[in-house]
Amino acid sequence: MGERRTPPAGESDGDTEARILAAARRVFVRRGTSGARMHEIAAEAGVNQALLHYYFRSKDRLADAVFREVAGRVIPQVAGLFASGISLDRKVERFVHLYIDSVREHPYIPAYIISELHQHPERIATMAAAVGAIRPGVDNGPIARPILVKLGRQLSALERKGLIRRTTPSQFLVNVFALAIFPFLARPVLGMVMGFDTADFDSFLDERRAALPAFIMNALRP
Repeated sequence: MGERRTPPAGESDGDTEARILAAARRVFVRRGTSGARMHEIAAEAGVNQALLHYYFRSKDRLADAVFREVAGRVIPQVAGLFASGISLDRKVERFVHLYIDSVREHPYIPAYIISELHQHPERIATMAAAVGAIRPGVDNGPIARPILVKLGRQLSALERKGLIRRTTPSQFLVNVFALAIFPFLARPVLGMVMGFDTADFDSFLDERRAALPAFIMNALRP
């Protein structure tokens, strides 16, 4: 196990670990996981590199811990919401509000998660396990199967009543996610093309939070 390292004066083990995770998150977002270096994370956290290795052993372990922490901010709530039994329009409204409210406080989340999943596709299983979507040693099938089944039933019921046009649950889910996620992924482009500064973008998000749920549901009308 190696020599026990001492946390900085006035800090507990938990405080030091949390500070390292926060520093690693900032460095990974700035450099990307592949470009980040342990000595840079140690400097960002204000600890020596030996202490960093004591808590996390390697950059891979630290990257996994950061990914779980970041993904855990929103994904379990979103998964639970879409798997719930509430009405479709309430799901859309709650998702849009939840997503925009959460991500506007941590705008790095969408780009970071997508980048990590492109570079490290094995983290999809880690993410799915964190929300209870898969069980080890079992043929689970598609990760989103329970959500797609629930949405399929709701969409079919509304279609039979003549309230919406026919659409598949996968198309519906991807459309909803894309409309909510895109402004955060495209923020630099929006700033350049539309002249958004920080205050403008914040106002834009307020408008989108209010208008997007109705836009999504109206797009389904016959």
